[in-house]
Amino acid sequence: MKKIKLILVSFFILSIVLFINLSNMPSYFQERKYLDMEVDILEAFILAKDSSTIQLPEGHFLFSQELSLNDKKHITITGMGMDKTVLSFKGQTKGAQGILISNSENITIENLTLEDASGDNLKITDSDTVVIRNLRSAWTGKVSSANGAYGIYPVLCKNLLIENCEAIGASDAGIYVGQSDQVVIKNNKAFFNVAGIESENSTNVEIYGNEVFENTSGLLIFNLPKLTRYGRDVKAHNNTLYNNNLKNFGVKGSIVSAVPKGTGVVIMATQNVQFYNNSVKNHKTSNLSVVSYHIFAGEEDKTQTLSTEVQEKGIRAINNDFQDDNSYNPYPGQVEIYNNSFENEYAFPTLSNEYGILMWLKNKVQIPDIVYDGILPERSKLQGQINKLCLRKNGNINFVYLDAANDFKAFSNDQDIFTCSLN
Repeated sequence: MKKIKLILVSFFILSIVLFINLSNMPSYFQERKYLDMEVDILEAFILAKDSSTIQLPEGHFLFSQELSLNDKKHITITGMGMDKTVLSFKGQTKGAQGILISNSENITIENLTLEDASGDNLKITDSDTVVIRNLRSAWTGKVSSANGAYGIYPVLCKNLLIENCEAIGASDAGIYVGQSDQVVIKNNKAFFNVAGIESENSTNVEIYGNEVFENTSGLLIFNLPKLTRYGRDVKAHNNTLYNNNLKNFGVKGSIVSAVPKGTGVVIMATQNVQFYNNSVKNHKTSNLSVVSYHIFAGEEDKTQTLSTEVQEKGIRAINNDFQDDNSYNPYPGQVEIYNNSFENEYAFPTLSNEYGILMWLKNKVQIPDIVYDGILPERSKLQGQINKLCLRKNGNINFVYLDAANDFKAFSNDQDIFTCSLN
């Protein structure tokens, strides 16, 4: 025991020496010259009729309140390009979002930039057939937990396309899709967020052609408890995820605040996931993890009350009462990971979190490419039909089976039992 404590103390000292510069957080800044058209643009949103276009001019425009549409059909909101039409909500005094669209059908928003909303830059809720294209969401200045939670945030939507967008500086997720069905997220770029792209409690989701880098974590495919819908059937392919090693600046108590920096991909409590033909590289904790919700619930002190900031921002929080939700399955299942490229230029795991330290102690000081926590329902067996994990054709990878439910007693690098196909 004394030897282990000495090793941990040594690691702690070494981490201070090696990682002292990691407190330097990145900044995003663009020079703006604001024009005063708030009243005209606000009026265009208020007076918009079905089957019309809101044409936004070229320029940089500053707003004191959110812009909103409710119960509209066949509306297009378009600017002159994401580098030409910029709507800034810096110093916003009314409303929480930049643009809020609700209870609408056949909505397209494209060719503009949204910056510095006090809440989410773009929120779309309870809507059908939505296209978000060529849109940049950003918070300017040094990234911070004071930034809004979500950059592009459709929730409770159906038939959704997000393409050729950029998301920068969100304190939760840059591009987030929640409790939605029939979703395509393609050819986007996300950086300087806590989570680059997140699919949460959503069904029939396809995520491809995205470039995700310099976030805390690149891609999250999650199912969370106590929500109105539960997700499954997610395909993620032909994405490039690299260098997602940013210090976690999420609001404490949020689910993403528990994600260790340096995690390329996390597949959590979701069923029927195919992850293939992706490039995942240069992450300091793990390139990819497949875990149950128990891993995250264990991060939160059960006596701690939910922070005011988490409640005010509407951020998904860690929920220790998840077992009260009889409709929720906290375990991943039917997950297939194949034909991916995993690389790592970093020689040693990070010492900034307990998972990195565990890899020093148990994994021969190697950063794993694929980690499986191995937590199963009671009376279930490893590789049971509904909890199956299949790996194949991922090259010469470092695989880790944690056996986390049993204090890592059966910790192993042997992936033979997981070499299979779901077809």
